[in-house]
Amino acid sequence: MLTVNNTEVMNLHNAMRGARNPLNSWARSDSYFDENGKYVLGENDLSLAVRLRRAGGDHRKFLRQVFVTADITAPMYWWKEYDTYKVGTVANSTSTMHKITSVPFDISHFSCDKMDEETLAKMQGVIDYLESLRVRFLETKDKQYWYDIIQFLPSSYNQMRTCTMNYENLISMYHARKNHKLEEWHRFCDFVRGLPYAEELIICENKQEN
Repeated sequence: MLTVNNTEVMNLHNAMRGARNPLNSWARSDSYFDENGKYVLGENDLSLAVRLRRAGGDHRKFLRQVFVTADITAPMYWWKEYDTYKVGTVANSTSTMHKITSVPFDISHFSCDKMDEETLAKMQGVIDYLESLRVRFLETKDKQYWYDIIQFLPSSYNQMRTCTMNYENLISMYHARKNHKLEEWHRFCDFVRGLPYAEELIICENKQEN
């Protein structure tokens, strides 16, 4: 499972102004903020943005200045793959080391949606054992139980991270992972498709260069 909350897209207006710097064409800018404070690309600016996007990485530098922040909750096995995209991304996570014993273990804390009934029953046994370790740690403060939890914790354990990335990062991530066998990547790509001007500036299906 993967969920995304509290999404915010920032700095598109500054990025577009910078995109016009090379030719000093600021007078042609026709974008504006609507009555709700949303930045809307005008016909001239959108046309320029799409041309730069399709021209390749050397020309679309302005996309590195369009920032996205969101709270992403996903299993540890997905985060291991996400962490290959370190350049230009930042994340603050909930702490497994410090807070793993703060709440009772429950099956809702794990990604088990693809398990069959037999495996799910085995998983429940693992969760019950983790909870027994947690209780013993809280009762005794014996660090051995804490280590047992950390080293026995399945990679299906869900972690929430507040992530910041830019549109250039998302071009790379979307096109590399959109056909991945992990369902979590498909949910992430759904999130990307829902961002402002994603079809024109990130997905750009008729030319999928990175």
